[in-house]
Amino acid sequence: MDLNARITQHFHASIDTKAEASQVLPPQIAFASQMMVETLLNEGKILACGNGGSAGDSQHFSSEMLNRFERERPSLPAMALTTDTSTLTSIANDYSFNEVFSKQIRALGQPGDILLAISTSGNSGNVIQAIQAAHEREMRVVALTGKEGGDMAALLTPDDCEIRVPSQVTARIQEVHLLVIHCLCDLIDEQLFGGA
Repeated sequence: MDLNARITQHFHASIDTKAEASQVLPPQIAFASQMMVETLLNEGKILACGNGGSAGDSQHFSSEMLNRFERERPSLPAMALTTDTSTLTSIANDYSFNEVFSKQIRALGQPGDILLAISTSGNSGNVIQAIQAAHEREMRVVALTGKEGGDMAALLTPDDCEIRVPSQVTARIQEVHLLVIHCLCDLIDEQLFGGA
């Protein structure tokens, strides 16, 4: 096995997926950023959730909002629902793992807030229930998905936004999700604070 060739293959696959995504995703990313800016200007917040690598992405997004992305600016209200282990394990133990995000949203979400729901397949049960809870709380949803969008896509309303990566490969979808998150952070900063 030629390890260098295998590594190069991964790089090329990632580049190809990003190139394809760059042809189809900019309008959805721009719309999602405008949704988020509107929420922030109206004193709302962004709640984020996902599992595994998508949990890491939700935490990455909230840290870029709460701290900073690439410029000095005031902190922005965002929260990852994936970080409180006592809450996550108590809900999973007492009720169901599928409710670990939805119960938090029912407690913390307010009308006008946004849920950033991340799932490479679009079929994560707890993220699906999070979307349902967000709609109950009159929140809008930005969904980061891949493949065919899964069951999440069917739950979205015309007021929501799906950013679906055109790939069937989980690793490639996750790589584009991270780029999308960085685009959202940049566009939010640009719209709220002007050119740097």
